Amino acid sequence: MSDQPITYASAGVDVHAGDRAVELMKESVRRAQRPEVLGGLGGFAGMFDASALRGMRRPVLATSTDGVGTKVAIAQAMGVHDTIGQDLVGMVVDDIVVSGAEPLFMTDYIACGKVVPERIAAIVSGIARGCELAGVALVGGETAEHPGLLDPQEYDVAGAATGVVEHDAVLGPQRVTDGDVVLALASSGLHSNGYSLVRRVVGAAGWGWDREVPELGRTLGEECLEPTRIYTRPLLELVRDLGPGLHALSHVTGGGLAANLARVLPAGMLATVERDWALPPVFTLVQELGQVPLADLEQTLNMGVGFVAVLAPQEADRAVASLEAAGIPTWPVGTVRRAGAEELTGPDVVQGAKGVDGGAVRLVGDYRR
Repeated sequence: MSDQPITYASAGVDVHAGDRAVELMKESVRRAQRPEVLGGLGGFAGMFDASALRGMRRPVLATSTDGVGTKVAIAQAMGVHDTIGQDLVGMVVDDIVVSGAEPLFMTDYIACGKVVPERIAAIVSGIARGCELAGVALVGGETAEHPGLLDPQEYDVAGAATGVVEHDAVLGPQRVTDGDVVLALASSGLHSNGYSLVRRVVGAAGWGWDREVPELGRTLGEECLEPTRIYTRPLLELVRDLGPGLHALSHVTGGGLAANLARVLPAGMLATVERDWALPPVFTLVQELGQVPLADLEQTLNMGVGFVAVLAPQEADRAVASLEAAGIPTWPVGTVRRAGAEELTGPDVVQGAKGVDGGAVRLVGDYRR
């Protein structure tokens, strides 16, 4: 038996700090709304008026959940917490867009060793900003204090979102045909994948996150915390403009370009992708600093391409113009064709990924430096 009274606060959980964090984040959350949201912050559940779905012929709900991985360790090391939330939104909502669905609403979850209201509010401000950029409502969330499990300065973030698409408008392998063109949409940097590799390389080199790197034009930490580009609105506009001319989209996340493109190709199809684009300096830096083999680098990082689109060749110029107008550098990188069994195997071919028995992708040529 304890000789002193044990309270929740003495166990490491400060409910008053949690309440203060909610107060600080209210203004940010208010900006990340849609007219369909019912109620406000603080309810047991976020509510979204789905009556508009009655006007759809066969609405299909799409959902996704994700986090940002060990990128949070860099945010914590630098004391910069207001960008990681945008990474979270990008990782979640842009997976939904791959199917052609419009993301509608999102919830988040923050686990931390100690609730520091200003830090939690900064994280949520980034989430709200990401939702605002994507046109998604932030309808709720949870902050959990886990003393003894996480150190006081540690936290992790996760989120989930839901969207909707008409059944006959779902994008994917069923639409891809022989002769389709593959477009690359530029990333804003490393995005939110491969940071275990990046952190290992940086640690082995003995570099600090505050190191100024001339080829990056800023510190290493600033480069690594560059927020994930959110493609939602420009891609939804492309979905509306091209209609059946747009066949498939792929979010280039864990696994790299080849593996994620292969997931949206039908079995028996081969996409040949030319590496003929200028590799952003951060990728060259990671490769050279850690002597990382190219194959390993390509299986881990996005290599400057955050999304790919597969579409009818006659729509390529129109798509490039639309995405460039939205501020996303876009260029053709390859084509898709039906291939024989002997072409779908080999050390330079990626076939199927993450449980999907899809098509195959071959990367050829060299990056421009």
